[in-house]
Amino acid sequence: MRRDLRLNDLPALGEAIGDNKRQVLVCFVLDPRLEKSSGERRLAFLYDSLRELDAKLDGNLLVVRGRPDEEIPRLAAAVGAGSVHVSEDFSPFGRRRDAAVTEALSDDVEWQPVGSPYLVSPGRVTKTDGTPYKVFTPFFRAWGDHGWRSPATTGAPSNLLNPSDIRPSGRIRIPAAPVRLDLPAGEDAALERWRAFIDDDLSGYDSDRDRPDLDASSRMSAYLKFGNIHPRTMADDLGKSKSAQAYLRELAFRDFYADVLYHWPKSLWHNWNDQFDDISLDTGKAAEKRFDAWREGRTGFPLVDAGMRQLSETGFMHNRVRMIAASFLVKDLHLPWWWGARHFLDQLTDGDMASNQHGWQWAAGTGTDAAPYFRVFNPETQAKKFDPDGDYIRRWIPEFGTDDYPDPIVDHKAEREEALRRFGEI
Repeated sequence: MRRDLRLNDLPALGEAIGDNKRQVLVCFVLDPRLEKSSGERRLAFLYDSLRELDAKLDGNLLVVRGRPDEEIPRLAAAVGAGSVHVSEDFSPFGRRRDAAVTEALSDDVEWQPVGSPYLVSPGRVTKTDGTPYKVFTPFFRAWGDHGWRSPATTGAPSNLLNPSDIRPSGRIRIPAAPVRLDLPAGEDAALERWRAFIDDDLSGYDSDRDRPDLDASSRMSAYLKFGNIHPRTMADDLGKSKSAQAYLRELAFRDFYADVLYHWPKSLWHNWNDQFDDISLDTGKAAEKRFDAWREGRTGFPLVDAGMRQLSETGFMHNRVRMIAASFLVKDLHLPWWWGARHFLDQLTDGDMASNQHGWQWAAGTGTDAAPYFRVFNPETQAKKFDPDGDYIRRWIPEFGTDDYPDPIVDHKAEREEALRRFGEI
């Protein structure tokens, strides 16, 4: 198990069981490298998901800590496994890790990746000449034409190996969640949340999704990040309504950014469009002070501050507000987008590398299909349009409108002109 912490619609599990109901060992390798790089909320969501999975498997989930290229070959040898089944991982780290595991496995053990965390796996949708798409809209059309399989029918295997029978298994206790989450983790919670969204909020999604005050987002992003639900399961429930198709488009964006990262792995921390590498950025002590004000939600721009406080308190931020907060950091404060991307990854429960990094580059104007570099969100105009009664702002900034709320740290009009001047230089 990796980014697929569920039992339903899990092709790798079905392949492992096979027609003859083979004996299966279900395991998760807790990699210290990922523990070190994950924020506390993502670790909490991971640990809670593992606990639910272990319960569904009657205590037979084997969790070990170590490097997968050492632990998986060791476990395969310990149980005499003929094959190792996984959902394929397309991230740069995942591909390097899986190559190392494959190299370390003995020749008589088959490595069998099947399925992925996406509706359409990265690399599947290309132009007619075989090159990858750089713009979302034509990708979206080709992605829809390509289509995807129906959900797979799987469930808890009946012929499970008991980790207690493996000597020595290296089993560890699933760690306690380091922080309390604002939503429950796991497959059951994902399915319950999805059903509630379909019943209560999908019909108004197209018109309400940009309104943070209405809280009409599905909140499925963390469940998708950890594979508590497969997007196929979700797409299967979407009809042809305008709102349903608007939601499907968001799932396509998730696939698009994964595809971009697959083809351009350097875009994880570098501008996809290197024409912007020479833009002047602020990085000194004054810049760090402004970054702290942004991070702590005290810029004096209410919609930006409300979003940053929501992020700090809950590990989630409404998508429209994410775009506004990101634009403010890179175009009003002239700070590197990767400063903001790193902070988001530290705080977000749903922090997905492909979506987060390329979403930030969209705001900065340096990525694929980016917002035009000359587009600079006006936080005050955005607040009037998307939080017209100020409900979202007041929810997260109780001191708004009092002397305790800070004055704006910059003049938006002046900084917009400065941003355009810097873009003009290159």
